[in-house]
Amino acid sequence: MKKSTLITSLFVLAGLAPGFAQIVKPAVTNPRVENLTNPAGIETPNPRFSWQITSTARNIMQTRYRIMVADDLAKLASNTGNMWDTHEVNSDQSLWVPYAGKPLQAGQTYYWKVMIWDNQMGLSEWTSDTAKWQMGLLQPADWSNAQWIGYDELDASKRIVPGVHMPGANKDYKSLVSGNHVLPLLRKNFTVSKPVKKATAFITGLGQYELHINGAKAGDHFLSPGWTDYDKRVLYNVLDVTSQVVNGNNAIGVMLGNGFYNIPNERYRKTLLAYGNPKMIMKLVVEYADGTKSEIISDNTWKTAPSPITFSSIYAGEEYNATLEQDGWDKAAFNDGAWKAAIIVKAPTGKLIAETGTPVKVMQTIAPQKCEKNSDTTVLFDFGQNASGIIRITVRGQKGQVIRIFPAELITKEEKRVNQKNSGKPYFYSYTCKGTGDEVWEPRFSYYGFRYAEVSYAAPDTIKGKKLTAVIKDISMLHTRNSAQQIGKFECRDDLYNETYSLIDWAIKSNMQSVLSDCPHREKLGWLEQSYLMGESIHFNYDIYSLYKKIVADMMADQVADGLVPDIAPEFVLFDQGFRDSPEWGSASVVLPWLIYQWYGDKTIMQDAWPMMTKYVAYLKTKANGNILSYGLGDWYDLGPNPPGLAQLTPKELTATAIYYYDLDLLTKMAKLMNKSAEAGQFAAQAAEVKKAFNAKFYNAGTKKYATGSQTSMAMPLAVGLVEEANVAGVLDALKTDIITDESKLTAGDVGFHFLVDGLTKNGAAQMVYDMTSDRKNPGYGFQLDKGATSLTESWAALEEVSNNHLMLGHLMQWFFDGAGGIKQEDTSVAYKNFIIAPEPILGLDKGSVSFNSPYGKIYSEWDHQYVFHVFTIQIPPNTTATVYLPTPPNSNIMESNSPLAIHREIKALGYMNGRQVFKLGSGKYKFIIKKG
Repeated sequence: MKKSTLITSLFVLAGLAPGFAQIVKPAVTNPRVENLTNPAGIETPNPRFSWQITSTARNIMQTRYRIMVADDLAKLASNTGNMWDTHEVNSDQSLWVPYAGKPLQAGQTYYWKVMIWDNQMGLSEWTSDTAKWQMGLLQPADWSNAQWIGYDELDASKRIVPGVHMPGANKDYKSLVSGNHVLPLLRKNFTVSKPVKKATAFITGLGQYELHINGAKAGDHFLSPGWTDYDKRVLYNVLDVTSQVVNGNNAIGVMLGNGFYNIPNERYRKTLLAYGNPKMIMKLVVEYADGTKSEIISDNTWKTAPSPITFSSIYAGEEYNATLEQDGWDKAAFNDGAWKAAIIVKAPTGKLIAETGTPVKVMQTIAPQKCEKNSDTTVLFDFGQNASGIIRITVRGQKGQVIRIFPAELITKEEKRVNQKNSGKPYFYSYTCKGTGDEVWEPRFSYYGFRYAEVSYAAPDTIKGKKLTAVIKDISMLHTRNSAQQIGKFECRDDLYNETYSLIDWAIKSNMQSVLSDCPHREKLGWLEQSYLMGESIHFNYDIYSLYKKIVADMMADQVADGLVPDIAPEFVLFDQGFRDSPEWGSASVVLPWLIYQWYGDKTIMQDAWPMMTKYVAYLKTKANGNILSYGLGDWYDLGPNPPGLAQLTPKELTATAIYYYDLDLLTKMAKLMNKSAEAGQFAAQAAEVKKAFNAKFYNAGTKKYATGSQTSMAMPLAVGLVEEANVAGVLDALKTDIITDESKLTAGDVGFHFLVDGLTKNGAAQMVYDMTSDRKNPGYGFQLDKGATSLTESWAALEEVSNNHLMLGHLMQWFFDGAGGIKQEDTSVAYKNFIIAPEPILGLDKGSVSFNSPYGKIYSEWDHQYVFHVFTIQIPPNTTATVYLPTPPNSNIMESNSPLAIHREIKALGYMNGRQVFKLGSGKYKFIIKKG
């Protein structure tokens, strides 16, 4: 190699750009508006733009950007930003850049693009993708007098809000049946006589709806709109239906279901609830090529009739009678002369708000692993995976033949019959055949958590039986969940941990709906404690910005006048005692706005939630006695001598007061960020008082232990900062000693295990987390897997008498990323602008990797402890920096990308500390090879 070529290569390797080196051109990717890709329904007057940068060079930082916005794609293509042109802005900001152009109009679509300059003279092209967004309907007048319509109105005396918990056990409600209303079809014809440029449906239906245009379903949503307290907020959707509108005659068809708007008092029901009977509102805007528009609105000119769905319950299943189908009901040629006029119904009191986030969709199709006959009348399908979803069947039967499908997550051992005893019983789907050949059906307005499906009176043609007269041609599980994008992945050489990752991930997926539920069958409610305790675990795997923004809005809507934030949101039912008011649950109202800011860099959510947060902490102060809170559920489902439930090993006073202190500490930080100096001082002083009272009550200076010395009693004070600095080492040693003495058994519960993992990892004891979770003998992850679990169970011991698809207790997921993989943020960083990669040398986990698509781009950490070398592979996205801590003996021989570290001027060595070589790195891919001594 020539000397000049060698020098040039070294400069390029070092991320430098001398005059004779080729400049690497950066690229702008993943353009987002309000952190969403091409969203529809934006209601803020100043939406914010974000993007990511890719480059093969190192140390890339954005120095300038230019954004153009136009109301016509052709204008944007000709570089005319007629709505807004920032021109060149000197800034490294690539997240949350606010729009500052001409006023935006309701329902209008806008197009935008961005280009950037970097610190190495690189200039990107304009964004290659067509980035756009569509505004929502910004005020009631924008609905153009569209009205709420339905088949009938609920008698006001039958309205039941809030709901009644387990009405079947309440004699006052046993005779009340609210499920005998019609589930309607609604339709409207319209005509198009000139070329269409765009057609947009603004629509919602309560509880759930399905929109059809000219015989085909519009969009791919499931169970829309998202669940809310309908007296406070009603979500609507904005759907692009351009491709479905044709020249000439057209038809709109809408099916309505109950959802949480009306829960029948039949079969299994967690709660009896009735806001009203099903209803809908819609505005269809057709924009023509000549610049004109026409609108079709919901009113009493629509027609309605009962649908073939004869029963639907979010908790009990769905019944569909195909003999009642009216072919072509959603097409223009259909004769609706026998249908009645839709009636104008009472509008819900909740404000109409666009659902702009990630809707629930069918995200995966799972085929059965096996099928066997388990009685004279039934066959059992095993899909091999416990997950949230519905069943799709293709069946051939006689007209009027009824086929029932019972989904379940467990089966009885002896008879191999479905076991719904502890997941909500009875729940089933019922399909009545129309007898016209192969019939395909799936439920529209209900779902369940299941692995197995027992089908009655039907079987594949390979299974014979006198009473199995219908033929199942095909059957699938359709896994339904929130469509949040998966952005993270953990892999390693250890099968136990790969299986554990999958176990937790399936629980996360199954419980990400329009709320973060705890289980997908018997509850389906948004229990709040897991939203922050499992927050980091979920956030590393999925882009949950929109879901968590909605959860904060749900809490704000349901906060009680005295400041209480209930344990569930939306609060569809009022629970008793700690199940409505537990500090560890309600504190999600304070923790979530902080986490969203930390993860994504959006400060507006904490600003909007500030009144809720401060009011809640003021409420906790009224409940405290001497700064100690003494109520709540405590460390729910810890592992003690009794069946799991209320905390057994840790005083509820400790967890309640510790989270109270944590709330105050976070409010202090948030007040400073928002320049609320007086309030910051007040909260800091209050936090100091709580800390003093907490240590006085619970800390034993002689034993260095808190309260009972349980895992939760010790770890929670460590994790939230309640331990005085001088006592941290002693408390940590006492905790570690007790864990070792107890043979590394897991005992912490729903609340405590999060803080145990967090506290040990942050204090240099990540190895101990591995030791506690790698054991298959004692209740824990391996124990669950050995019992056949395919999703995380509610109890450490995978008890059959409780849920076997539960979100809580999955906190090891966070450890995969910030413990083993070592990805965490600098104290002053948000959205991973400046982060840390400090992989832990875990004995037993010698090879693995984590990847995480942060708001700025992909962060990757891989470790491989070989016989002679340690190899660490790292990726840092452009426009960020990372401080990397590599575990290595001092003065080790370190190579990077097979070349001496000394030649890499772009790698800044910061020294050696605590057994780690420390580097400051800019963007790029790095491979460090450390030779063992």
